[in-house]
Amino acid sequence: MANHDYSEESIKSLEPREHIRLRPGMYIGKLGDGTSPDDGIYILLKEVIDNSIDEYMMGYGKKIEIKIDEGKVAVRDYGRGIPLGKVIDCVSKINTGAKYDSQAFQKSVGLNGVGTKAVNALSNNFLVTSIRDGKKKEALFEKGVITEDKKIQNTTEKNGTAISFLPDSSIFKNYRYVSDFVEEQIWNYAFLNAGLTISYNGKNYLSKNGLLDLLNRKVNQETLVYPIIHLQGTDIEIALSHNNQYGEEYYTFVNGQYTSQGGTHLAAFREAFVKTVREHFNKNYDAADIRASIIAAVSIRVQEPVFESQTKTKLGSTNIAPDGPTVRSFINEFVKKHLDDYLHKNQDTAKALQKRILQSERERKEIAGIKKIANERAKKANLHNKKLRDCRFHLDDKKGDQEKKDNTTIFITEGDSASGSITKSRDVETQAVFSLRGKPLNCHSLTKKIVYQNEEFNLLQHALNIEDGLDGLRYNRIVIATDADVDGMHIRLLLMTFFLQFFPDLVRKGHLYILETPLFRVRNKSKTIYCYTDEERINAINELGKNPEITRFKGLGEISPDEFGNFIGEDIRLSPVMLKPDTSIKELLSYYMGKNTPDRQLFIIDNLRVEKDLAEELQIAS
Repeated sequence: MANHDYSEESIKSLEPREHIRLRPGMYIGKLGDGTSPDDGIYILLKEVIDNSIDEYMMGYGKKIEIKIDEGKVAVRDYGRGIPLGKVIDCVSKINTGAKYDSQAFQKSVGLNGVGTKAVNALSNNFLVTSIRDGKKKEALFEKGVITEDKKIQNTTEKNGTAISFLPDSSIFKNYRYVSDFVEEQIWNYAFLNAGLTISYNGKNYLSKNGLLDLLNRKVNQETLVYPIIHLQGTDIEIALSHNNQYGEEYYTFVNGQYTSQGGTHLAAFREAFVKTVREHFNKNYDAADIRASIIAAVSIRVQEPVFESQTKTKLGSTNIAPDGPTVRSFINEFVKKHLDDYLHKNQDTAKALQKRILQSERERKEIAGIKKIANERAKKANLHNKKLRDCRFHLDDKKGDQEKKDNTTIFITEGDSASGSITKSRDVETQAVFSLRGKPLNCHSLTKKIVYQNEEFNLLQHALNIEDGLDGLRYNRIVIATDADVDGMHIRLLLMTFFLQFFPDLVRKGHLYILETPLFRVRNKSKTIYCYTDEERINAINELGKNPEITRFKGLGEISPDEFGNFIGEDIRLSPVMLKPDTSIKELLSYYMGKNTPDRQLFIIDNLRVEKDLAEELQIAS
């Protein structure tokens, strides 16, 4: 055993700024590069906006302006403004802020006095400006260290706070803000704060009907089984309906904060909904049948909320207020009274809901026998040795390491050569490989019975552990890794169809990605450049000069394991598979994966023409 000297000198004390920079994951979750909606750069944005939202909730300022340009973020509200004498402390000293004064911020999102301090410490530059009653105070920081403390000036600007920051590129490597993720984040704020206008890069976001507007935006009305039920009370709001998609889809909020991982309020709602439906129909329906295909949004207000992490994505509070009822009883009583009343008054909705429950019951019983046989077959297939090369995070059962859990990735590959290259070059701690045999079945319009009848699909869902929903999902990122040729693209589409058809919530929650691998390697004796497009190839040739060696990678199996390590490590390029909020999955799959229609033929012809024109331009340029 190695001899390590453990003495007084081994004990280190870090200043808060140093600790934030050394352990950023404790404050903003996973770092990421912006290709996932819960990556750190979006948490930085959220922490700044949260303070502006809290001002609005307290009755100050009806507009928030947000601008993002080339990675730099600026947020301006029209609230009261930070007290001028405390501007520097509020953005640089941990555990400093007004949120500890429950009278000033009774039901705020930010409670720990950490948010903007973490943003400050993790930014290359950070500028804070406060305007109060004709006076303005500004301070500039670099990586949390103050570089300019400007004197208080007179101003005619409106009261409020403005913060701009540029994330530290040494921490957030190759990051980019995906506009769709930012827009979704802003819409959530708008839905939870009816009457607040949020301007993002000049476009205004405003909601008048709260969660009703949210669900109207999230779903195609034609797919709903019954009109959206919208219930409102003191400190609680709920909107819900059912459609014909597989899975359960929830959007939960606490004090205007989107809790992407749910928590005690979601658990309480799921329980309350099942209990109320059973009592209303006087039938002991299976809970899974009652909740199958539900889409719901739940928002509550809590005094001094407790979250399970600094990123506030999961509520841990058991009580609505220190001396108030439990979250469970509060939601149960509200749902029991208001949902039951609604169903009694709207008999058509009640009948449609019951019909959907009975349909789910029939489907469940239909596949029960097949499911049992398929599960036994999966065990006999010796999954972990034949199809899945798992990562040590699961094999060693290190469930408590959140940072590693966030980085768990499974690559779904085609054939032994591709899976072999990735297996040899992967990070065995957090990266797993699942190898497909041949092309998957096109499962468009098929029922879930096919998942258990088809060996590839059955083994894949077992590897991911998503048979009973996303609660047991074993990997945070599911990455489709196929060749950049026609066959590879076809396999990619078939896999996307599988997930969209049977596990749409997995896609909506941002777990599905496409691996981008280089098409070309351009190199000379002194430098190697990997190119992902023809345009990059031309630029590389121009950069390296005369007669560089050019290699065209036709398949993943042709890339050596040593080289592959460059593409699935820190500099991995992933394209998230995203759905627009109102996308009808049924219509989407029918158009692209259904019977060949004249519309689709025209789409293919038009896009082939674009590709041909681009290829000709690139050929001329080279």
